[in-house]
Amino acid sequence: MNIDTATQLLERIQQQLNAKLIGQAKVVEQILIALLSNGHVLIEGIPGLGKTLLVRALADCFAGDFKRIQFTPDLMPADVTGHVMFDMENNRFRLRAGPVFTNLLLADEINRAPAKTQAALLEVMQERQVTLEGKARPLPQPFMVLATQNPIEQEGTYPLPEAELDRFLMKVFIDYPSFDDEVTIASLITTGQTDDQHALGQGEALLSPQDIQAMQHTAANITLDAKVTEYAVALVRATRDNPALTVGAGPRASIALLRASRAKALLRGADFVTPDDVKSMAIPVMRHRVQLSADMEIDGLSNDQILTQIFNSVDAPRT
Repeated sequence: MNIDTATQLLERIQQQLNAKLIGQAKVVEQILIALLSNGHVLIEGIPGLGKTLLVRALADCFAGDFKRIQFTPDLMPADVTGHVMFDMENNRFRLRAGPVFTNLLLADEINRAPAKTQAALLEVMQERQVTLEGKARPLPQPFMVLATQNPIEQEGTYPLPEAELDRFLMKVFIDYPSFDDEVTIASLITTGQTDDQHALGQGEALLSPQDIQAMQHTAANITLDAKVTEYAVALVRATRDNPALTVGAGPRASIALLRASRAKALLRGADFVTPDDVKSMAIPVMRHRVQLSADMEIDGLSNDQILTQIFNSVDAPRT
């Protein structure tokens, strides 16, 4: 798929998503960048801001398989990955495939489940396979996890393990809509409708699994100058030498940042990556991979604020 064809298709998808998730254009853009980068995304926001709606709207644009797991405190790992069971009628073992065997997986309120259940996604997200009874079983392609979570200060939540956080390409925040956007949402949902879901309607399936893989291939071949690559790595390494952070971003962040930057360039219809593409992706790619020092937390600073200061101190290539 060439860049022009991919860009036109992406514009249609953005329009369809923005019509459902009103006032969250930046969030929609970042979700599409994660899709183009063949990466997973963690979506955070307080209840009621449309996290689940966003994923369902993306699934409506997609002609492949979509499954949802509602994470709860009593959810077990086998409920996620599946298990091998004995079929007495046929006198043999057979696989009961879990919901991870799909193209788009919504892990809803992922931090409502304890660490052992969350850990069931580690192999799935990194290697895109599930090992059951000693046999590795590949997942359908493409495969993407879209996990939603409530802020960790919410009652009944568990923090995600660092190893799992690092497997997400980016972490996206959904914030309150503007006044005008909220008026539009409230009017749309309540006029002539008694149900929130029916008011939003059913989207048109614009993408097949083959289309996604073709666009991912196109994004992976966007031109990336050596100086821009060095700039991306310099941004990541700068998080490791700052006293405001006790944990900096690892090499996986460099890979994720370059992939996201290429996808960002494709989304704007360009055939090359600029330093601005890299810098615009740096915070969503790294905000969940670093840890603030105790002093910064006491001062009430956020990961985004510290990362902004760090990135502003790194010189971008001028030519």
